[in-house]
Amino acid sequence: MDDKYRIVYTDTPEDSAHTIVGQGIRRYNEGQAGANGYQRLCAFLYAPDGAVAGGLIGATYWNWFYIDLLWVQDDQRGRGYGHRLLVFAEQKARERGAKNAYLDTFSFQAPDFYKRQGYEVFGELQDFPHGHQRYFFRKQL
Repeated sequence: MDDKYRIVYTDTPEDSAHTIVGQGIRRYNEGQAGANGYQRLCAFLYAPDGAVAGGLIGATYWNWFYIDLLWVQDDQRGRGYGHRLLVFAEQKARERGAKNAYLDTFSFQAPDFYKRQGYEVFGELQDFPHGHQRYFFRKQL
């Protein structure tokens, strides 16, 4: 390593440094695999009073649908809203050309829910967090 370069630790990176790193990896990835066509894909469940009662936050890119977050408030769980949010978002992803979907969830969250929706485990991290597992799921759309 050149002595003129230095590594600096931070928990709160400057926006410009974060942007530079993000743009650098994006340019490299696109040089290797082509433009990814990244688009956010979000669907929200609203209560009669207009409050957000749940939602799905994800994205499509390289013909895949990534589900980052799916949540329904406690008193509305078991009523089919999670299923409806997921089906709605999967259809939007298909319309964008997505052929597959992937996500991760913890053992204390919703692995059985995703299995019922046709997702299959392709990876697992034991004891993450301690006493639990982290599962990685995929589904062909």
